[in-house]
Amino acid sequence: MMIVPDDAFLLRGFDGPEAKKKDEKAPETKPEPPAPPKVFKTKHSGTFHGKTVGYAAIAGETHLKDAAGKPRASIFTTAYLKDGERDPTRRPVTFVFNGGPGSASLWLHLGVFGPKRVKVPSDGESAGTAPFPFIDNPHCPLDITDLVFIDPVGTGYSRAIGEAKNEEFWGLDVDASTIADFICRWLTDNKRWGSPLYIAGESYGTTRAVAVAGKLHGGLQNVALNGLALISVIIDFHTARFEKGNPLPDACFLPTCTASAIYHGALKKPANRDKLLEEVKAFAIEEYLPAMLLGSRLDKKRRQEIKAKLSRFTGLSEDWLERTNLRVEPTRFRKELLRAKGKTVGRLDTRYLGNDYDDAGEYPESDPAGHAIAGAYTAAMNDYLTRTLTVEMDRPYAVFSMEALKNWDWYGPKEKQQLRWPGYVNLAPELSRVQRENPALKVLMANGLYDLATPFFAVETTIAGNGIDASRIDMTYYEAGHMMYVHEPSLKQLVADFRRLVTGRK
Repeated sequence: MMIVPDDAFLLRGFDGPEAKKKDEKAPETKPEPPAPPKVFKTKHSGTFHGKTVGYAAIAGETHLKDAAGKPRASIFTTAYLKDGERDPTRRPVTFVFNGGPGSASLWLHLGVFGPKRVKVPSDGESAGTAPFPFIDNPHCPLDITDLVFIDPVGTGYSRAIGEAKNEEFWGLDVDASTIADFICRWLTDNKRWGSPLYIAGESYGTTRAVAVAGKLHGGLQNVALNGLALISVIIDFHTARFEKGNPLPDACFLPTCTASAIYHGALKKPANRDKLLEEVKAFAIEEYLPAMLLGSRLDKKRRQEIKAKLSRFTGLSEDWLERTNLRVEPTRFRKELLRAKGKTVGRLDTRYLGNDYDDAGEYPESDPAGHAIAGAYTAAMNDYLTRTLTVEMDRPYAVFSMEALKNWDWYGPKEKQQLRWPGYVNLAPELSRVQRENPALKVLMANGLYDLATPFFAVETTIAGNGIDASRIDMTYYEAGHMMYVHEPSLKQLVADFRRLVTGRK
């Protein structure tokens, strides 16, 4: 309905005798004080890496307060603490979260690090429907570190309380501050300030992990972390955003496209795939990226040479590459690679195949790697919380908050900004700073070869160009995608790599 001027006055309340009533100030009502935090503690035992470990599982809320002492956030976590530790100051603690932003921590919790694991097919097939296998996880690192899984505000059972609103916590800077605040509170409540401290994050959780490390190490907090486990790394978004005029992602995604094309037989399997990937990386930096920077200045002969090599490295036709202006945007790639077979490939993991309504579109309808396993994780988490951990809450467990993702503030506090112009988030210089100020910090960066969300060559490019000490980073690669732990051999490798980070032993 179109609002004419008279209607506008009516909608604002200027409608005769009622106006006076509406102008009268309503009595202020203070919000009800939040209920005390709910905490559910159960005792368990498991065998991890050949050792029997008794442990307490503590699932519950921690209330954080503002500077005036008012409650502002209820953070829900699931902690696993080994029984009978004689000297807790020598026992490591690892804080774990996922990304999104807007995701709860169930993926790392039930996929790799927790004492129980939901088992999904290892070969890129769908997990199907319930019942989903929910098994003991012998790969859980509880024999060497206590574990605290954190759900940020708006995810899981975590939420704003008191006079605060969820959206006040949805932003890179405030989110990192809140998680850092929680970690300090947990260390105090559990008398663990002397323990070796680790943070593990996945996807945007790697961005969060670096930001949290900066918060903890900066200012007067001086929390010296022992290590960071960054899984499916994205800390410089400049490498991953296919905007017009930004050719850097074209180069950064290319090796993943090559690996995916080989996997699906769109390229003939080379005698030495790793050697070919190194050749693709060199081409991407030394030839492809300069050609994209030249743009319309690139001469015809050189353009044809670049196009021919792109076709050889991706399995895509030269005709299609000509029509895309030599850009291999990942979403288009996912639709085009197996178009002749009527299949699309996944974004989070290109091993997964999808079926669209038709084969004529430019982009795939969805990400088959996401919907193939999401149902299994969601069902397993809700069942595990309520039946095994005896959690009873008056609200649903939020696996993912689209509201948080849509309303995320990437820029930070306005008072810290000179100009609020659009740009790319880059936490790599912050990691460089923390490295320089904490020379003992160890970093694991885990990368899936078939990950088109956070591609491995983008991470390598980030490290090369932001003052990061590459010699202090353990770069690892896996024959899977974004959530490499759904692939059984990669799960075992990832756990071994994480254990090396914590113990220092190979």
